[in-house]
Amino acid sequence: MEQKRMKTGELLRRFAPYYRRYIPTLLIDLFCASMTTVCELVLPMILRYITNQGAADAVSLTVRTVCGIGLLYFALRIVDAVANFYMAYTGHIMGAKIETDMRQDAFEHLQKLSDSYFNNTKVGQLMSRITNDLFDVTEFAHHCPEEFFIAFVKAVVAFVILIRIHVMLTVIIFVIVPVMVVCCTYFNLKMRAAFKKQRHQIGELNAQIEDNLLGNRVVRAFSNQDIEIEKFRKGNQEFLQIKREMYRYMASFQDTVRLFDGVMYTAVIVAGGIFLVNGQINPGDLVAYTMYVSTLLTTIRRIIEFAEQFQRGMTGIERFAEIMDAKIDIFDEPGAEPLGRVEGTITFDHVSFEYPDDHNPVLDDINLTIRPGEKVALVGPSGGGKTTLCNLIPRFYDTTSGRILVDGQDIRQVTLESLRTNIGVVQQDVYLFSGTVYENIAYGRPGASREEVIEAAKMAGADEFISMLRNGYDTYVGERGVKLSGGQKQRISIARVFLKNPAILVLDEATSALDNESEHLVNISLDKLAQGRTTLTIAHRLSTIQGADRILVLAGNRIVEEGNHRTLLEKKGMYYELYMMTQADAGAAEAGPAETGTAETESPEAEPAETGTES
Repeated sequence: MEQKRMKTGELLRRFAPYYRRYIPTLLIDLFCASMTTVCELVLPMILRYITNQGAADAVSLTVRTVCGIGLLYFALRIVDAVANFYMAYTGHIMGAKIETDMRQDAFEHLQKLSDSYFNNTKVGQLMSRITNDLFDVTEFAHHCPEEFFIAFVKAVVAFVILIRIHVMLTVIIFVIVPVMVVCCTYFNLKMRAAFKKQRHQIGELNAQIEDNLLGNRVVRAFSNQDIEIEKFRKGNQEFLQIKREMYRYMASFQDTVRLFDGVMYTAVIVAGGIFLVNGQINPGDLVAYTMYVSTLLTTIRRIIEFAEQFQRGMTGIERFAEIMDAKIDIFDEPGAEPLGRVEGTITFDHVSFEYPDDHNPVLDDINLTIRPGEKVALVGPSGGGKTTLCNLIPRFYDTTSGRILVDGQDIRQVTLESLRTNIGVVQQDVYLFSGTVYENIAYGRPGASREEVIEAAKMAGADEFISMLRNGYDTYVGERGVKLSGGQKQRISIARVFLKNPAILVLDEATSALDNESEHLVNISLDKLAQGRTTLTIAHRLSTIQGADRILVLAGNRIVEEGNHRTLLEKKGMYYELYMMTQADAGAAEAGPAETGTAETESPEAEPAETGTES
């Protein structure tokens, strides 16, 4: 997801609106910064006055005068302490709030992106962008306006005071400053590029670790721990190389600063000393001048040291902006209306589709009408477009051409929320959230009562095994439901859809992970739920869809056959061939033990697949 580097000005313009809600806090913070600056700039003037007064007329410099000046300065330091506390506490809280706002915006934007985006983006990279990359924004949001404001005030005030003390010496000092800025800017840009490479590699490491931990059983099953360790070692070493590059530029940056520090102090010592010898500057002025130069150099050094934090913050903002710039493909069209009470008529009107990233055609000129309450099954070879066709109905993708209508309404002209609320999907790849069984079922309809959740589980054939779990419905399922078997996870996902009670059902291999007994129970429940509801079932096991009102055979991006089970068998076309292959496979599985002569001693592990797949 690497994109071209954005310019600093553009990034600052993108970031600036986040200050809008905190302008009062920001203004007070800058006022406090000006107070601390005043306290710092007053000291050289005090020392200049005392030195010159003492050298010119020591008698006039009384203890009372000195003590009065001391008390005034101490009062200013109290003001400085109060102002600094506000800057350190409230200023940082402002930065943390801006970071929180940005993370919220990034997460909300991700919720609006289509499947195409997530198909081409690593989850680890996204996690890095909305967590690690925004950590430095807190410091950046607080210190960026503060540091630059203080630097501006100090530079202007110091320049005015210094030029009033001695014009030529000031010209010498300020001629050096632009050369210093140019050299430092060069290394700044190098640091920013290195920081971005570092952030990207952190995302790659996160993605690799996530991939390994989620697939750890596969790794162990194939004894590939050494391969995974070597892959991680390479990524980890690459991260080290990037950090070496980053630290090399950082060291060069700091060395440049220290070198120019030395040049400017040397100029003050040599030129100031010559002017003092020639009587062009008095001792008090030279002391004050040296202190103001020191203040100026300290300010420049702080800005330069802040440059590291600045570049970290800019890198985080840039990677945040890249997420926010990701195009939202699926959205509510202007004027979209909520979908009313759904009867369940689905119409495909010359629908074609190809994935936007590779442009491979999946569906071509599909014309189809599904009546309310009709049970339609989709079969065909893998890659024929069955799942894609169903994914177009809830607008997980938008059609490339043509349109889809629900009850005569173009689904692009209704709100996404109202459309998807009326469609229940049970996917082949079951996903359970980290939490309890109850929470995962209740996800189907937030706010449902416990009784409704339990009833949904009963309809899905899940209540029996849930009741046998140690904590029943309050049992923790683990990350991605790892503590449950595949069949148990599938039945919980089906219970979610029962609870949702939609007008349109999409079952993508919904019973593929169930044993025969569970499949029978679930099919009975699905038949009850399908009464008066439109149901689309994707199936490879043809035995599960023989009672469908209509069967569609998809192949070559088109619907090649259509009819019920008996009609399609009589045609002796593709469906007939698929059915005969299924029957042959089932027959071979049943005959296997007898042919090998081990029917009497076959172990449970060698039983045919039809006896159950749940583990």
